[in-house]
Amino acid sequence: MFDNLSDKLDKALHVLKGHGSITEVNVAETLKEVRRALLDADVNFKIAKDFTNTVKEKALGQNVLTALQPSQLMVKIVKDELTALMGGDVAGINLKGSPSVILMSGLQGSGKTTFSGKLANFLKTKKTKKPLLVACDVYRPAAINQLHVVGDQIGVEVFSDEGNMDPVDIATKAVAYAKQNGHNVVIVDTAGRLAVDEEMMKEIENVHRALNPDETLFVVDAMTGQDAVNTAKAFNDRLNFDGVILTKLDGDTRGGAAISIKTVVNKPIKFIGTGEKMDAIDVFYPERMADRILGMGDVISLVERAQEQFDEEEARKLQKKIAKNQFGFDDFLKQINQVKKMGSMKDLVGMIPGAGKALKDVDIDDDAFKHIEAIIHSMTPEERSIPSTINASRKKRIAKGSGTSVQQINQLLKQFDQMSKMMKMMQGGGGRKMMQMMGKMKQ
Repeated sequence: MFDNLSDKLDKALHVLKGHGSITEVNVAETLKEVRRALLDADVNFKIAKDFTNTVKEKALGQNVLTALQPSQLMVKIVKDELTALMGGDVAGINLKGSPSVILMSGLQGSGKTTFSGKLANFLKTKKTKKPLLVACDVYRPAAINQLHVVGDQIGVEVFSDEGNMDPVDIATKAVAYAKQNGHNVVIVDTAGRLAVDEEMMKEIENVHRALNPDETLFVVDAMTGQDAVNTAKAFNDRLNFDGVILTKLDGDTRGGAAISIKTVVNKPIKFIGTGEKMDAIDVFYPERMADRILGMGDVISLVERAQEQFDEEEARKLQKKIAKNQFGFDDFLKQINQVKKMGSMKDLVGMIPGAGKALKDVDIDDDAFKHIEAIIHSMTPEERSIPSTINASRKKRIAKGSGTSVQQINQLLKQFDQMSKMMKMMQGGGGRKMMQMMGKMKQ
């Protein structure tokens, strides 16, 4: 995400990284390039201008020119201002109602229905809530059916009233149903339009007035840039919503919406969508996003995702196997599946400091593990448990069964052997100690 903006900001700041002396002139020239990078990312002109003026004032006020490491100080100032521009602190979600009612708003095509499902899945798994999805989009063809499909996918009940064309009535009935059936969160998916119009705004205002929701969230497609910010303002003027959801941040996102929207509507970005899967949702952390934009990675989020997939019981079993030299391909397969659950490979690489920039031109395929999985599934149970039994004839059979080559089999066996040795060296609690240490870093 934000690859283009990250590249341009890196080039703009590069002039201060050890290339000649740092002067007021090249600081001004650097900030001119920073402003140009922000404008290319579709950030509002006034916001971009105010941003660079603030950075300049702080840079010169902190004696960047005579600092021991002036380039690093400048990067820190830019990062701090980017963080402030995107909201500063992380914004929580209000779930104090009984049930808590969340009203989703936004234009058609912004990903509102899909994100309603993602939010329900997030609250169900992370907050141990029992959500109810409500289908109030009575106009878009198949919208109600889409929400039912999403609900089935994540195991969340969907309330709909086929034939009822009154969203206010549907939403009111849904809240009553939630109270009777033990649902403590109600997520109302409303209709969108292709553009802001009076009819749509009146309808959602009526739903808002009838429900008095705990949270009103505006869902916006991050790929639409400044248009998204203008639409958010139009909605906020009528609904006074509580927060923003940015979807499609995994696409060709310029970044203008994420950087501008807080300043324009004075409402925080609460969540972001980072992919198609139902678990591709993240809480928005302004500081972490600033780090990623400036190519510093996001180690804390990476650790959090790893910890979510970390199973203490499985770890103990694995540790015993490693100690007895019984680590096999079935165990390896479990490790692969845990990594895959953490998110897309490109997103994970972007969280590693420096890796996103180093691999920006490399096509990182989410199916990168497929040939490895195919090879392992083509092995017999004995071969998966005791890889040393795989001789030349077995390699040929495995290669044929997995659609790979003997060379690829040899490469995997070599990598597996190296990994087994490394894990053997770490056995005795080393791996767990590392996880505990990373957990403390998160806190």
